[in-house]
Amino acid sequence: MNQRPQLQKAIGKLGFFSLAFGSMIGVGWLTGIKGWLVDAGPVGAILAFSMGGALMLAIGFCYAKVMEMLPVSGGEVAYAYKAFGTGESFLIGWFLTFGYLSVSAFEAVSIGIVVSYLIPFDYWPCYVIADTTVYLSHLLLAAALTALIAFVNFRGVGIATVFQSFLTLLLVVCTGAFVIAGIANGSLANLEPLFGSAEGKAGLTGILAVFVTVPFWFVGFDTIPQAAEERTDGVSANKLGQVLLWSIVGATLFYAAVILSVAMVTPLASIQGEDLPTAAAFEKAFDSPLLAQLVLLVALIGLLTSWNGFFLSGTRVLFALGRGHVIHPIFGQPHPRFGTPWAAILFAALITTAGAFLGKPAVLVLVNVGSVCIAIAFFGVTLSLTAILKRSKTFVSPLTWILIGIAMIGSLLILLAMLIPGSPAAFPLDAWEWRILGILSVLGGIVWLLSSRQRGSITEAERKRLILNDQNPDEQNPDDSDLAHN
Repeated sequence: MNQRPQLQKAIGKLGFFSLAFGSMIGVGWLTGIKGWLVDAGPVGAILAFSMGGALMLAIGFCYAKVMEMLPVSGGEVAYAYKAFGTGESFLIGWFLTFGYLSVSAFEAVSIGIVVSYLIPFDYWPCYVIADTTVYLSHLLLAAALTALIAFVNFRGVGIATVFQSFLTLLLVVCTGAFVIAGIANGSLANLEPLFGSAEGKAGLTGILAVFVTVPFWFVGFDTIPQAAEERTDGVSANKLGQVLLWSIVGATLFYAAVILSVAMVTPLASIQGEDLPTAAAFEKAFDSPLLAQLVLLVALIGLLTSWNGFFLSGTRVLFALGRGHVIHPIFGQPHPRFGTPWAAILFAALITTAGAFLGKPAVLVLVNVGSVCIAIAFFGVTLSLTAILKRSKTFVSPLTWILIGIAMIGSLLILLAMLIPGSPAAFPLDAWEWRILGILSVLGGIVWLLSSRQRGSITEAERKRLILNDQNPDEQNPDDSDLAHN
């Protein structure tokens, strides 16, 4: 029996919290807050984010519950395999990988956009996409930072999480500075209208319009299960679940504080038409470009923490698929010296760099595609946990089933809200998102067929040992059909 490939165990509780919290924050709040305030108003937006945070806690509970039973690399890949078999594991893993790497590519595009607001940075125009110029300076910066993140992850997960923790601490300190300044020097009169304006949807409709998009801003807590196997000896699987839930609470408080501070610091009308309304609000209220630059610095830090978190998570999903011979096993081979998934890191770096060449028009498309892929994973986890618990002989409390039910219905509604025309979160039928999702589906089918030889190179019992770390692999998964052996 071959030795099971192992990754370096070097992530502590602070590292996991930073990984999840930093991934959730990102830069969406910098540009999205104007839409939240127009549609729902400050009180309505905070209510929508609180409701969204509660739903994410229910989904996070499912992750924590199944992660406690299966604290292995790849998260959803292992859960789907345990519950349903190889084919479903590949399906979840394929979409989840590109969900994470879509966000990584989005960060690669966004980095040049944010930097160009801080300093003059639009140099050496290369080509035009959708009437938008792509500059060589942006591409070089994206490539350089992708290489840096790949190098940090290649040298060891301990270094990657120290990098993440430092940036997250800096993010919290800088955010605290401008939030306190905004609330202390703002006016309650600026909060009007409390529940949206006439230009937006207003009232309950406006709150719901923001609520259906809230889960997109919380994507990132699910990065913890991807690296669960790399926790240090002092971190139990149970503690890991607690860290995951606290990271969701932290992100909810972050978004609520930013919404309140921006709404109090200046009237909504003064930031209409601004590309970066959060920064514009503080610059106009305090007549201070320096304070606006602090906001942009926070956005830049959030971009890097989100980028590093999703990059790391995408490589772990690929590692789990490769280790189980679901795809080519080279992706499941750790580096002999650094204990990192070197092939998965190289692949993720190539996809991220390629995404940067799509330019600014691709920003929203990449976010939408990534959101759909990750929503599929959310729903898949609730199904996997349900199937695993139904087969277990342990007692499951009614409260647990209620939370699982809320998470299942909520995650399904999130997915349908993005895919059903007419929904506030849906994209048009002629949008590029549909084409990209179609291409990903076709490519997934091709990769599945081409990987048939790799899957057949080991027995299903051996695959179970490799993916689940099951030391008694004779018991077969309930749905291990002929498809699972192909």
